[in-house]
Amino acid sequence: MTRSVVAVIHRNKQILVCQRGKNSRYALKWEFPGGKMEEGESTLECLKRELREELSIEVDGFDRHEKSMNHYEDGGAFEVTYCFVSRFHGTPKNNVFERILWTSLAELRSLDILSGNKPFVDLLREEDLKPS
Repeated sequence: MTRSVVAVIHRNKQILVCQRGKNSRYALKWEFPGGKMEEGESTLECLKRELREELSIEVDGFDRHEKSMNHYEDGGAFEVTYCFVSRFHGTPKNNVFERILWTSLAELRSLDILSGNKPFVDLLREEDLKPS
């Protein structure tokens, strides 16, 4: 099983989502930024590294987190830690994705979301998008 950490970056009731590249696994699906944990890495260390690499932003921490198991039709299994991030430094810059997008919760649900993230997205509420 692969362990990964993703950021639910939110501000003013908008959520930042990223679209996978045309040539990547699960091409053009929308997801939250983040990635696989490296050996010996903490959740926060992984979150900081991934957001720096993918979006050129810095975070000091996260408001809260939730874990879930995500399973894919091709056999992929991931333990995903969803970290709610309301404070960050810098302006998100697209370094690796097809596109990045600030979207409302309603609009997020209409996007072609990565199947493993759909159950989490379905349970998201407006109350979840308030800074702690």
